[in-house]
Amino acid sequence: MKYICFGYLDVKRWGTLSPSEQNAMIDDCLAYDEVLKKNGHWAGGEGLQGPETATMLRLQNGKVSVTDGPYAETKELLGGLLMLEARDLNHAIQLLSNHPGVKMGPWEIRPAADMTEVIRESELRRSRAK
Repeated sequence: MKYICFGYLDVKRWGTLSPSEQNAMIDDCLAYDEVLKKNGHWAGGEGLQGPETATMLRLQNGKVSVTDGPYAETKELLGGLLMLEARDLNHAIQLLSNHPGVKMGPWEIRPAADMTEVIRESELRRSRAK
């Protein structure tokens, strides 16, 4: 089963690390990602640029409104996501617990939704509407 893991970076803590400590953390994380890949548990992942690069879309009064960045005041920022292949939630927890990235902030694990049936039903509705 696929699990989507959202990693949050404790920005204040990250800022206290020296450049060599930051590089060591990055290297440890990427080395563990290689272990996940080798063992067939890696289903994808990406780091994110900072929130100052974000664009937010909201529907307001029937129109899409576009603004720069999120405005949430928080010490933890969404830093990236990782997709795992795991037997079950306990297995996903075990895999992610070994990831060095857990040292830099909390992680949220969610099972990916199987959208196969939803997509099939939508395709049928849309084909009938033509």
